[in-house]
Amino acid sequence: MTIFHRIFYFYRDGFRRMTVGKQLWLIIFIKLFIMFAILKLFFFPNFLQTNFSTDEERSDYVLEQLINKK
Repeated sequence: MTIFHRIFYFYRDGFRRMTVGKQLWLIIFIKLFIMFAILKLFFFPNFLQTNFSTDEERSDYVLEQLINKK
């Protein structure tokens, strides 16, 4: 057996035998979903999409902010 197969079977068997770990992973995935999906919708609006109509205007704004930011 190759090293990759042994590693795969090691993790596969470990996750199958978990009891409390499955609940912890579920909590971790729920928290990640909340952080990246829900918080992004409410606290990080798409500033460039709402304030500029073309890609050229967006790129000019970003370039200006990168150069003139102090």
